Amino acid sequence: MQNLNRFYIDGRWLAADGHQTMDVINPATEEACALLSLGDASDIDMAVTAARRAFPAFSQTSRAERMALLDRVIAAYQARMGDIANAITLEMGSPAWLAKAAHAAVGLGHFATALKTLENYPFEETRGTTQISKEPVGVCGFITPWNWPMNQIACKLAPALATGCTVVWKPSEVSPISADILMQVIHEADIPPGVVNMVHGDGASVGAAISAHPDIDMVSFTGSTRAGIKVAQAAASTVKRVAQELGGKSANIILDDLDTDGFAKAIAGGVNQMTINAGQNCNAPSRMLVPATRMAEAVEAATAAANAVQVADPQSEGTAMGPVVSGAQWKRIQSLIEVGIAEGATLAAGGAGRPDQLDHGYYVRPTVFADVSNDMTIAREEIFGPVLCILAYETEAEAVEIANDTVYGLSGYISGGDPARIKKVAAQLRTGMVHVNGASTDLDAPFGGYKQSGNGREWGRDGFEEYLETKAVMGAT
Repeated sequence: MQNLNRFYIDGRWLAADGHQTMDVINPATEEACALLSLGDASDIDMAVTAARRAFPAFSQTSRAERMALLDRVIAAYQARMGDIANAITLEMGSPAWLAKAAHAAVGLGHFATALKTLENYPFEETRGTTQISKEPVGVCGFITPWNWPMNQIACKLAPALATGCTVVWKPSEVSPISADILMQVIHEADIPPGVVNMVHGDGASVGAAISAHPDIDMVSFTGSTRAGIKVAQAAASTVKRVAQELGGKSANIILDDLDTDGFAKAIAGGVNQMTINAGQNCNAPSRMLVPATRMAEAVEAATAAANAVQVADPQSEGTAMGPVVSGAQWKRIQSLIEVGIAEGATLAAGGAGRPDQLDHGYYVRPTVFADVSNDMTIAREEIFGPVLCILAYETEAEAVEIANDTVYGLSGYISGGDPARIKKVAAQLRTGMVHVNGASTDLDAPFGGYKQSGNGREWGRDGFEEYLETKAVMGAT
């Protein structure tokens, strides 16, 4: 069992002896795989002091210097990708193939994207006699989650470094092993002292200290909407910039112009999207909207797809879905499945309990509910597990109305045959993203949502610009 009893502050690993500790649980076995030391507000004070001290020099580094730093980070990351993937399988139960091909790979992708953006980004322009400059926002506080641990730190850390910001980072206490490896990567890249600082801890202590700290200029948080509200409230007293990527209850509209094969493919694709990463994705297409006249056809295809998902030990070859991340997460999902049954939704596949062949581990049965109405709890709350709700619509206008009838607005999905019709429907969705006919995410495209799904954008140039302030020098030319 690993002992994660150190923090990274001011270019050094500092022992965290005497701090409160907690077990990190392997969700496939329900046994401890690491012992984690938890920081407190005093550790954040030290980290912020280091970041504040490092900012004047790092903010004035040249484009070439920061590109060289990102090159070193990328090289060090590539050398540790296997270790990162193994850690993610251990701490959150991601199937080994997914941890390697997606979890570890996407972190590398964000560093490469930031490097590409930095290479030609126009930090200065002239408007008449005024010079407009884009400058680093300052000391940034990052609070990152467990469900995509490399994605959700790299998409913050890479643009922060590219723009000349300094960082204080709290990884999730649920997935700290991969975070520790990434911090080793950053250290191995010869980063200047104080530019990146990492303190382990929980939200109530370390997260709250970051949010409220008067010497942090920006806080970027990814997690639940409930926690995001607390972060924003804590940050408000110092009027710091707040960027948040929060929850979702995304609609997947299957249009009625698909033929039988296309319809079945779209349904199966929606089910598979709900089982990737055990459904623990903020942008999961958890509400599938189908024409009322094709409900039976949709249920048949969805049931077949859900029953075909291989749920097994994440280390096993061929595993499509491993466990969910924790006992608390498992219990919440089970509770919501029971609520769905009690409220009258039709259970078409899956249901409560573990899959039959598994007697331990936080495994969930891929579950499909049919005949769901949008006022049911399972259609309103973010379940964050492999649970799909199928809802019927009569007209295209009703489908859009149902899709938008949610407090969230992170993503949307549309499958259909007529590009003009798809474009029309996409324009009406109150979401930050729309995926058409199974399109995957794009690292150059902005990632973020409307309404209670957050504010600001990550990824690509838009994410890069979140870390910049704008200065106008009038009469400069």
